[in-house]
Amino acid sequence: MATILITLARLRLTLISPPPAHDRSRDDRGDVPGWVLVTLMSVGLMVVIGAVAEDQLTEMLRSALNSVK
Repeated sequence: MATILITLARLRLTLISPPPAHDRSRDDRGDVPGWVLVTLMSVGLMVVIGAVAEDQLTEMLRSALNSVK
């Protein structure tokens, strides 16, 4: 009888307790809003840098390509 009670108690604890923090087998999608924000911020930075330094970047690319020839 004691064995059955111990088994039931272990089963109850297993079903009630949350999974460990490192076990992400149930949610493998990750942090989708965070990745969307990082992507949008990266695109925004590239647009701003491209708008501000377009002439300098173009000249650097031409110089690099001419030095290869």
